[in-house]
Amino acid sequence: MKGSTWSASVPLIATLAACSFAPSYRTPDSPPPAPVYKEAGDWQQAGPLDDQARGAWWMLFQDPQLDALEAKVGSANQNLKAAFARLQEARAATRIARAGLFPTLSLGASAARARTSVYSPRFRTGQEPTLNNFDLQADLSYEVDLWGRVRNTVSAAKANRQASAADLASLDLALHAELATDYYTLRSQDAEQVLLEKTVEDYSRSLQLTQRLYRGGAAAVADVDQAQAQLETARTQAADIALERAQTEHAIAVLIGENPSGFHLDSNPLPTDTAPPSIDPGLPSTLLERRPDVAAAERRVAAANAQIGVARAAYFPVFSLAAATGFDSTNTSTWLNAPSRIWSVGPQGVLTVFDAGRHRAQAAQAHAQYDEQVADYRNAVLTAYREVEDNLAALHQLEHESISESAAVTATAKALQQAEYRYKAGLVTYLEVATTETTALQAQLSRVSILNRRMDASVLLVKALGGGWQLAPLGRIDASAEAYAGRTN
Repeated sequence: MKGSTWSASVPLIATLAACSFAPSYRTPDSPPPAPVYKEAGDWQQAGPLDDQARGAWWMLFQDPQLDALEAKVGSANQNLKAAFARLQEARAATRIARAGLFPTLSLGASAARARTSVYSPRFRTGQEPTLNNFDLQADLSYEVDLWGRVRNTVSAAKANRQASAADLASLDLALHAELATDYYTLRSQDAEQVLLEKTVEDYSRSLQLTQRLYRGGAAAVADVDQAQAQLETARTQAADIALERAQTEHAIAVLIGENPSGFHLDSNPLPTDTAPPSIDPGLPSTLLERRPDVAAAERRVAAANAQIGVARAAYFPVFSLAAATGFDSTNTSTWLNAPSRIWSVGPQGVLTVFDAGRHRAQAAQAHAQYDEQVADYRNAVLTAYREVEDNLAALHQLEHESISESAAVTATAKALQQAEYRYKAGLVTYLEVATTETTALQAQLSRVSILNRRMDASVLLVKALGGGWQLAPLGRIDASAEAYAGRTN
């Protein structure tokens, strides 16, 4: 009878051990993707981005200097080192949680000499009041995870570890994109600097011409003042661009982990005929698999889901097994003898009867945290689609702006030439020349600015598409993070 009862109990125990109060997890619903990107249309058809080398997406721009700078980000950037340390923390937290699935064994030894009061009710007449006590004991404890508390804690820690790995990939992508945009901003500032330096030279010659005409009685003093003011304004603009360039250079130095005081990049003006690379955004349905920030948000939802199971398990008793064995004696000569042996073994159950609503509040907190993570995940999805659409629209519209602004540069150059002829012939005042020169300069500066914005939009589109990142199986989502270990240590 006893054997049959034990045999019947085994399946019951196994069933209870597999119990879990975490809700069945599935990825939260999100807005369904459109068949194609609204802003893409039939513009810039090219080979899929997936054909490019994974990770080194900046090589699309075919700029050796940019490639050299990007190579330094992973090995020296302090933010990446901090993110990798956070991933290591998450991995350690997973191992800590997983240790709860196994028994804990501890070993202790003690030696003490103590005196008992002769008036103590435990003191027996004839007994020595001063005694020795030598103890050697091994203790084993194990929580029987009937309700899945430990297993759900491990699941939550594992999901958080995967989220940290995706955070690392997301930060890596963001830093490389920031470096690329800073780099093209620097080259655009170099182009503006060259343009303004030439303008200062041209305005200096215009001032000299106006002064000669004034001395010859062919120009008014107001023309001289106008030419002087125009020259000083151009010098101010040139100085301001030099300041902006210095600050951009400092930002690049920090991104690659170098001291700005000792970092310098030679002037490398961005040619006005530069064009961003053609990029195929692919299909919206594949975007969520290429965005590490979306993967991180989804893993945090999974972690919050597991924490609900942890909170629910707190309503039920905690069962554990404890065992101890060792030796206890008052004399070293008999300490390790068989008669000194001690042992104990037995189960234990603890149930919280009253906690003033603590468990109910913890369960409510877990559900609220889950709802928060679901909302964050859906927002990450919407943000991903928006960023792609934004940069597709920017590239599309800026291409038209570039064409029209180039036409404006050509037209203002012709107008300036005519204005100078008319002024030298005495047909107009210098005000017309100054106005036309200012218009021509602004058109040229605007053309450089539009080119800079086109390059930035191209970089940001690659970033919005996930760069070279690719979703790994959930069991190995942070395996690729090992690549950062050598670069960040």
